[in-house]
Amino acid sequence: MGWKLKKSVVMVGMMGAGKSAVGRATAQLLGVPFRDSDAEIESAANMSIAEIFARDGEDFFRLKERQVLARLLEETPSILSTGGGAYMSEENRRLISARGTALWLDADLDLLWSRVRHRDTRPLLRTPDPKGTLRDLYERRVPVYRLAEIPVRSLPGLSVQDMAEKVVGALSTHADILEAA
Repeated sequence: MGWKLKKSVVMVGMMGAGKSAVGRATAQLLGVPFRDSDAEIESAANMSIAEIFARDGEDFFRLKERQVLARLLEETPSILSTGGGAYMSEENRRLISARGTALWLDADLDLLWSRVRHRDTRPLLRTPDPKGTLRDLYERRVPVYRLAEIPVRSLPGLSVQDMAEKVVGALSTHADILEAA
């Protein structure tokens, strides 16, 4: 069955929730473009997110993130993955709901930790107690992620493909976002 995506779906959630992997697989299932705001920022700056944080600081990064998000939301409807902090900004949330819809990949703390603990690509976790830092971020961010229009629970043991199918299922209940073509 074919699908028609009527507006961009912005994947939000914690680092390690699967926004990029599940987003890419969802875009493939729907036959629409996949875009990753972090990858776009890295490409424009010609450096990694970690390098941008180290050189220019988080405020500069957040400004670039907002600019990239606004540009990507102007383009053809797509599946758009964002960094874990993007949805914290009220301005970004307004942008997303005006031009797309937010989908929260809701993964619990243990699942997130199992996915991020062996990676050193997460600038916000470069602390003496990375698990404590992740817990603090989680507790601060989850109430904001709950504002997303569409929550999709991420469960241990589900493959990326299973999660993508779960996302398509959730989107298909919103005729203003996705319809069978």
